[in-house]
Amino acid sequence: MASGVGVNPECLSAFETLKLGKKLKFIVFTLNSDNTEIIVHKTSDSPDYDEFLAELPERECRWAVYDFEYEKGEGKRNKICFYSWSPDDAKVKQKMLLASSKDALRRSLVGIATEVQGTDFSEVAYESVLDKVSRR
Repeated sequence: MASGVGVNPECLSAFETLKLGKKLKFIVFTLNSDNTEIIVHKTSDSPDYDEFLAELPERECRWAVYDFEYEKGEGKRNKICFYSWSPDDAKVKQKMLLASSKDALRRSLVGIATEVQGTDFSEVAYESVLDKVSRR
């Protein structure tokens, strides 16, 4: 179900910076004020996962990309994760827009290893995502 929402070019350039340059740790995306385009809401180079989670509002939908680092076997691994954040307390219209616009953003971000869908913070907790990325 396509919503006709476009993806701002800044979304792609921020993602390329995260993916290739390793200068960013996470990107949070949102819709612009008239719901016609997906835009970058925030970027950060902070490796603090709790700081990333603090950018996911309790009552608003967001998409995000996080460069997830974890220990496995002999060393550190990284997986780029795509998050669809649709909290239970968000407005129904916003949830529908998030769901229908997700594919436009997701298809434009080449190099995602894992997708994470969250409706509450337990689903995006570090341990939950670690379990998901380490299975692959």
